[in-house]
Amino acid sequence: MNFIKKNYELLLASVVFIAILGTHYPFYKAIILMLEFIVIIEVVKMIAEFIKKKRLRLRYVIDVFIIFLTRDVIILTTNPNKEHKEILFLLLVIFVFFLFRILAVQFSPALSKKKKEQK
Repeated sequence: MNFIKKNYELLLASVVFIAILGTHYPFYKAIILMLEFIVIIEVVKMIAEFIKKKRLRLRYVIDVFIIFLTRDVIILTTNPNKEHKEILFLLLVIFVFFLFRILAVQFSPALSKKKKEQK
């Protein structure tokens, strides 16, 4: 029982993998659906925080774009008539969004307030 508590992610991933194999559903389509689900979770989180706190965190917006663009890269790479330039462009955009995310976390107003309070 202790093993299950410590490794529930592994157990859940195994169940999902076996379900994909059992249904003969294409793996790349399953990954795309999971990424779309994560995008929906991030959007709902963003909207919920906006409703509660009347503000929008840049980090959540950037996360949604990164996940959505990752989904697009996966779709393009599995396409037999893939455009390498499109994939490279999307990867560049994802890289830029990662840089924005790092900067958004680094220069977060909430983080700045915590640093000032600690001094």
